Amino acid sequence: MDNPENITSVIKNINVIHQSRLKPLEKLALFVTEKIGTMGFFFFILLFNLGWIIWNTLAPKNLVFDQAFSFLILLLINNILQILFMPLIMVGQNLQGRHAELRAEQEFRTDVKAAKEIEVILLHLENQQKLMQKMLEKIEELTRRK
Repeated sequence: MDNPENITSVIKNINVIHQSRLKPLEKLALFVTEKIGTMGFFFFILLFNLGWIIWNTLAPKNLVFDQAFSFLILLLINNILQILFMPLIMVGQNLQGRHAELRAEQEFRTDVKAAKEIEVILLHLENQQKLMQKMLEKIEELTRRK
């Protein structure tokens, strides 16, 4: 059977390895991707837009900062956010995909190692079965002689 220490050479914490390889900007991209992809962020954007529209529709004219029914400033802000977040989210998703590939590769190595170990164990059990069968045959032979 293989050396038990050999198992640890196959099993590694891919999460730690992946995290250690990330550059600061890649960590930022992952952080933004994870935060923007939440319901909390969705509700924040929804409330911001609703608040903006309600304020600029119902507020007194001297307090309105974006013309009602055109909302050009709101459209500009939303478009800028979309332009900035889309490539950043794509970078984050690429990094998440790279992480998933590393995990899949590590799982494959672990599965191959486990399959080899199972094969060794099965061969060992088969050998034990043959030895036990021979022992039983000898015991039966000895009991017949008596």
